[in-house]
Amino acid sequence: MAGDVEKRIAWLRGEIRKHDHLYYVLSAPQIADQQYDALFAELKQLEAEHPKLVTPDSPTQRVSGQPLEGFATVRHAVPMLSMDNTYNADELKAFDERVRKQLDTTDYDYVVELKIDGLAVSLRYENGVLVSGATRGDGEVGDDVTSNIRTIKAIPLSLLAGDGRVPAVLEARGEVYMPTSLFVELNRARTEAGEAPFANPRNAAAGSLKLLDARITASRSLSFFAYAPGDVSESLGDDHYHTLEHFQALGLPVNPHIVRAGDIDEVIATCLSWSQKRLDLDYQIDGMVVKVNRFDQRDILGATGRAPRWCIAYKFPAERAATVIESIDVQVGKSGILTPVANLVPVQLSGTTVKRASLHNFDEMQRLNVRIGDTLLIEKAGEIIPKVLEVKRDQRPEGAEPFVVPQTCPVCESPVVKDEAGVHIRCPNPHCLGQLKERLRYFAGRGQMDIERLGTSLIDQLVDNGLVKNFADLYRLTIEDLTALERMGDKSARNVLDGIEVSKTRPLWRFLTALGIRHVGSQSAQILSAHLGSLEALRAAEPEELEAIDQIGPVMAESIAAYFRNPRYQVLVDDLLAVGVRPQAEARRQGGGTLAGKTIVVTGSLEHFTRQQVQQAIKTAGGKASSSVSKKTDFVLAGEDPGSKLDRARQLGIKVINEQQFEEILSGEDRSGD
Repeated sequence: MAGDVEKRIAWLRGEIRKHDHLYYVLSAPQIADQQYDALFAELKQLEAEHPKLVTPDSPTQRVSGQPLEGFATVRHAVPMLSMDNTYNADELKAFDERVRKQLDTTDYDYVVELKIDGLAVSLRYENGVLVSGATRGDGEVGDDVTSNIRTIKAIPLSLLAGDGRVPAVLEARGEVYMPTSLFVELNRARTEAGEAPFANPRNAAAGSLKLLDARITASRSLSFFAYAPGDVSESLGDDHYHTLEHFQALGLPVNPHIVRAGDIDEVIATCLSWSQKRLDLDYQIDGMVVKVNRFDQRDILGATGRAPRWCIAYKFPAERAATVIESIDVQVGKSGILTPVANLVPVQLSGTTVKRASLHNFDEMQRLNVRIGDTLLIEKAGEIIPKVLEVKRDQRPEGAEPFVVPQTCPVCESPVVKDEAGVHIRCPNPHCLGQLKERLRYFAGRGQMDIERLGTSLIDQLVDNGLVKNFADLYRLTIEDLTALERMGDKSARNVLDGIEVSKTRPLWRFLTALGIRHVGSQSAQILSAHLGSLEALRAAEPEELEAIDQIGPVMAESIAAYFRNPRYQVLVDDLLAVGVRPQAEARRQGGGTLAGKTIVVTGSLEHFTRQQVQQAIKTAGGKASSSVSKKTDFVLAGEDPGSKLDRARQLGIKVINEQQFEEILSGEDRSGD
C-alpha cells in the first residue's frame, strides 16, 4: 500500500512538472486549470497524509513555473507568488472559514477584483521614475522587458506627485493585456498578411511583450492595470483598498470595478454577478481575485511555498461544446508511454477551432467508453487542449465498436507493457523510432539545448532516413546529409548546422535537462549545476552527496545516480562529449553569504523590515527562513511582541538575536557573540 502511494505521488509530481513546463516555459498548456488543480490538490492531500514522503523538489514546496528566455533576467526584490483557485461558492466559503479560524476573529473584510487574463509584470519606480519592468517568470526571477513596457501608454514613465507622497522606491505589480477590439483588428491584419492569427488576447499580449523589437510592441496598443505593491520604501496604506487608491493618486491605472466586500456572502455575490457581465468588457477576464484587505492580517495568515493564504482566485466555468469523434490516434512519447488522442469534427470553442483532444490514457478512455463516431461534450478554457467531459451515448451511431487497446507499439510493433500499479501502457523497446523522435524533439527544444531550425518534420526525416539514431548523431550531420533531404536547400542546411554547432556550449543545466533524467527538471538541473560545478562531478556523485544538496530529495538523488551508473547512458554521455559537446557550468557555490547554511525563525514586529523583506534578506544572505522553531533552528530573530516562538526557542536553548544584531550579521559585522 505504501509503495502504491509513493508511486502515485511520484506520478503526480511528474505530471505537474510537465504541465508547469508547458505553461510557463513553452506557453503551450495542454490541460485546463481545473485538471491541473485536481492534480495539485491530490498531491497536497497525499503529502499531508504521508509527510515523510514530502521532498524539497515537490511542486507543493515551491512557486510554479520558469522564466522565459531571450531577455536579461531580473530578480524580484519581493517574490511574485501564485494563487490557489476555487470554482464555486462552497469553495469560497471554505476559504473564508480558513481565514476566520486563523485570524480568530470576524473583524476582517475583503477586496474583490477582476482577474485580467493577461501577463503579470512588475514595474519598479525609483524617485518617481520608471527604471525597469519585468515579467513574473518563475516568481523569483523574470525577464527584463523594460523597453517594451515603456511603449505601453497606460503605464506612466514618471509618477504623479499626488498628495506629495512619492516613495523613493515603489514596485507596482499588475497585468499587461490586449483589449479585445484591438485583438480582433490585429488578427484581421495578420490574416490578410498571410500570418498565423493569435489564439486569444492573452497569447497576443504575451507575444507582444516578448518581442525583441520594441517598435512592434508599440504598434500592438497593449494596456495595463496595477493590482498590488511589491518592494516599497515606505507604507502606502494600512490596507489593500487604500493602497490602490494611493496608486491612482500616483497616476497608476487601477481597474475601476474593484469592490470592498464586508463578508464572504458579498464576495460570492460579486463573483457570480461578473459571470455574465464580463462579456460586456473590452478585455478578457477568466475569474475574480479575492484578497483579505488589511496588511497586518495578511502577515498573520502568511503564505505556503507557492501561494498566499490571504487571497484566492475564483475561476469562471470553462466553455463547453459538443462535437463528433472521427478517429483515434495512438501517440508514442519519449519515455515510451502510449497516449490515445481523439480527432474531432472541428468546433469553435473559446475563440479557437478545436480539432483534437487528448484521452490521456487507456484506463480513462475505457472509463468514458469512447468510440469512433461518438458525440462528445468537451471543455476548454482559453487556448488549451480540451478535456472530454462526457460521451453522449444516446447519440451513438449503430455499429460503433469499442476501441481496441493496442497490444503492440504503433511504431515499432514491440509488445507493450503496463506500468506496475499505474495507468500507463508503454513501449519497452529503447530503440523504438517513435520514442527516439520524441526524445530528439525534447533534447533540441527551447528549454533544453535550444537547437534552432531543428523542427518536428526535419527530425522525422533524419530518423526515417537512418541519419540520426541518438543525440550525438545530430553533431555528426554534414551538409551533404541535409541537402539530400526533401525541401532542404544549401542555405537551410547550413542554418541547421549552425544551430547545432552553437548548442555545443549550452549551460550545464540545459544539458542535464535535455538528457531527460527522470525527476530532473530545469530548476533541479540549475541547482545541481550551481552546487557541483561540472559534469564530471555530477557523474561521480553518490546519492548521499546529491541528497545533501538543498532541494534535491532522495528519490531524485537516486534517479540521478542510477542514470550515470547505467552503462547505456554512460556511453551516450561519452559519445556527446566525443563529438564536441562541452556543457558550460556555473562557478561552484562555496556556501557564500553571511547566513549560509543557517536556519532562522523570525517572530514579532521589526522596525526596519516587513515580513517579506526580512525573509528575502535571509535568503539573499544564503540562509533559510523557517516558520517554526525546532532543534534544527540556528537562531531566532525576535522583534516586538514575539509570542510563543520566543518561548520555544528559550526552552530549546536556541540563540535569540534582536534586529540590530541581525543587521550586523548581514553586513558582516556580527558582534552578537561578544
